[in-house]
Amino acid sequence: MRYAMLILPSANRVYADSAVGLTAAELEIFSGAVLDDAIADIAAEEIAGVPYVTFESAALDERSTRFIANLSSIYALFALEGGGLLRPVPLHRLDRFDDDLVTIPKYTGKTNEQFTKLLLNATLMGSAFAGAMLDRRFVVLDPLAGRGTTLHQAMMYGYDAYGVDRDQKDYEAYSTYIQRWLKEKRIKHRAENGPVRRERKVVGRRLQVTLAATKEEYRASEFQRIDMVNADTIRTLEFWKPRSVDLVVADAPYGVQHGSRTADKGLARDPLDLLRAAVPVWAGVLRRGGALGLSWNTNVADRADVAAALTEAGLDVVDSDAYRRLVHRVDQAIRRDVLVARKP
Repeated sequence: MRYAMLILPSANRVYADSAVGLTAAELEIFSGAVLDDAIADIAAEEIAGVPYVTFESAALDERSTRFIANLSSIYALFALEGGGLLRPVPLHRLDRFDDDLVTIPKYTGKTNEQFTKLLLNATLMGSAFAGAMLDRRFVVLDPLAGRGTTLHQAMMYGYDAYGVDRDQKDYEAYSTYIQRWLKEKRIKHRAENGPVRRERKVVGRRLQVTLAATKEEYRASEFQRIDMVNADTIRTLEFWKPRSVDLVVADAPYGVQHGSRTADKGLARDPLDLLRAAVPVWAGVLRRGGALGLSWNTNVADRADVAAALTEAGLDVVDSDAYRRLVHRVDQAIRRDVLVARKP
């Protein structure tokens, strides 16, 4: 059978221009990881003047469509039938909450939410746990969390969301937003927010939230957890135990409007300085079979150098033609690429 995916409209014009190619690459990654390589002949195709991603497969069963439903840019899926007819295929996404959790926050430097979902998906597909995407509550850590776009997407999937960021304003903005959103949505939760002390010294601040999507789950203690820390990312292992996280997902500083900071060099425009210091720490918090997914600006750091930083930390880079096709233009100064590496 042949299928056609309608692409989700994007408010970001440049990302919209890349969405078809990125969706085709993402679908190929899913095919190899969880669909037994059943997807073939993936192509960009116009139908009645509208762009689609089309592909061939044996008739998709319910579980296969549940995986495909979570592609980052899918809007609708159709089976192509004789005479040019499009038969809608039901999609059942993992989404546990209203999508305004992800779309409401608007601020300078925010990572496009569709790309954030793609990066999380690609990381999960590169782990040893890809087949459990629909059934397991993963622990996702963003060690450069900013104002929480990755944390919001992890929440949407029903996963536990951990984050670290050293910027106090970003931490406070995230803390204020997520607590207000939970209250406005009448989602049962408990929140604790306060300083973290080591040897009588304040080393950061920490927001911990326990929540459930439904009242029934809350009464049954079937909780999701948010754990956001205001501290330097190289101190990640001071807040979570080694081998306690399934996925680490990070969008590295692009070295254009902002830089990265390390303890010995301060502000730097080269994200490699940050990665060389931080990746061994991030690898330490990953459990075996877990994966680290990283995006960065190739105009300020070469792919080979980033891959070397991951390899030197004891991770195995997950490489394929589909992963290499995730590179795309963000603006005149930023060309963004993705690398995923698994902990053996």
